[in-house]
Amino acid sequence: MKKYVFSACILLFALGSCQLNETVYSSIAENNFYKTASDAEAGLTAVYGALGDLYSGPSPLMIADFSADQVYPRPVVGRNTYTLYSYDPNYTTAKSFGRAFESPLDVWQNCYRGIERANWVIDRVPSIAMETARRDQIVAEAYFLRAFFHWMLAKNFGSVPVKTNPTLSEADAYTPKSELTDVYTQIYSDLEKAEAALPSYSAAIPTGRPSLEVAAALHAKAALYDQKWPVALQKAQEVINSGKYKLLPDVQQVYGAANEQVGRAENMWAFESESVSGGRSSQIMSLYGPRNSDGPAYGKSSFGSIFAYQAFFDSFEANDKRRQLLDTTYINVQGKVVHQKDITPVTTQGVLVKKYQDPNSNGGSAAANIPILRLADVYLIAAEAEAHLNGATTTAYQYINEVRARAGLDDLPEGLSQDAFIDAVLQERSWEFFAEGDRWYDLTRTNKFLTVIPAAVNSVFPVRTLLAKHKYFPIPQDEINANPRIEQNPDWK
Repeated sequence: MKKYVFSACILLFALGSCQLNETVYSSIAENNFYKTASDAEAGLTAVYGALGDLYSGPSPLMIADFSADQVYPRPVVGRNTYTLYSYDPNYTTAKSFGRAFESPLDVWQNCYRGIERANWVIDRVPSIAMETARRDQIVAEAYFLRAFFHWMLAKNFGSVPVKTNPTLSEADAYTPKSELTDVYTQIYSDLEKAEAALPSYSAAIPTGRPSLEVAAALHAKAALYDQKWPVALQKAQEVINSGKYKLLPDVQQVYGAANEQVGRAENMWAFESESVSGGRSSQIMSLYGPRNSDGPAYGKSSFGSIFAYQAFFDSFEANDKRRQLLDTTYINVQGKVVHQKDITPVTTQGVLVKKYQDPNSNGGSAAANIPILRLADVYLIAAEAEAHLNGATTTAYQYINEVRARAGLDDLPEGLSQDAFIDAVLQERSWEFFAEGDRWYDLTRTNKFLTVIPAAVNSVFPVRTLLAKHKYFPIPQDEINANPRIEQNPDWK
């Protein structure tokens, strides 16, 4: 429609006049669509499509992990902007070098795309004549996903627009920013609705779909970020006490395509990556594997684009089983050992990450899932929330020691102060969730990023200078230009 109006304007401009008065037709399809049970299912699938777009990049991992102190990119222009904090509100470098899909711009666009689609499901599916239990579950999943997308936006941008109605007019699209407390209020409200209708976990739940316990886990993590310690503890305990998920005895079973089915016992919710033709995948396997597709165990196609800091590798105790998910050698395609000094030409201290291996990948399409919520996370949320409320209690120790025991470590030393215990939990989280897009937010939510990051340097990135404004990414300037009702984050003006 627009191209015909535009063509007419060109013609009339040549004649000396053109007045453009367009009607927005963007919601015609949605208005006529939600009629049947199959429409409801298709609408929900579209919401998950936004999640797939988000993690295929995968921007949630790359912008967070490159900003933190565990892994770093090969110094490619466009990726190194997050490690060096040299991005601007236009994300000029990312767009100029074709890396917008790895940027905060991608997070913003895909989250609001998912929110819009969830709003249509929530608004229209309840009136569809279909099997009641399934209808309620579809709406509950939409509430869960809307909460997740708003939480993803909040932890990356701070105060953001809260969108809870489908866009029926141009005016509906212009939503102002909400205070961060109000964003979290909406997240909690949506999760409560999701928890009320989602089924408890069973093998009958399709992979990639949330259970009641997954919604409770997200509720706990959001409350942790929002410093609502009683809620975080309560929700984490609900998940733990449900007995629906368990810590696997071997941490290596959690990761990699070969362990996908076993890993579901602990991987409560993940991006379900696929290597089949036409399936949704992520480039994360290729980024972490050795350069020139030289490590068959990592995948059929890999670029040697991300490595762990040597200092992070050295921070593990020698008997910590999680260190086995990092490596300073690999077996190449000729079956020979490649030693650390030859892993990458950018440094003699390259450390490989093994969490996303798929030796049977279809080229760069891998079946190694990306964890989003794990039971280990819930245990450490419970430990931290309990410590904030009551200090380093026996209960708090029990929660962190569950995770340490699985890693092959002794119990955390007793007698720690409240602050020292919380620091120990944050360190445990770093060892447990490296390369999963988590560490940066632990540093920003606790305001430790300004002291931790300047020390996370190496020969590739010898100086890293950041400011208080880097706690949140700037709202993409394109979005501010398009929506006159939102303003840039104050520190980025």
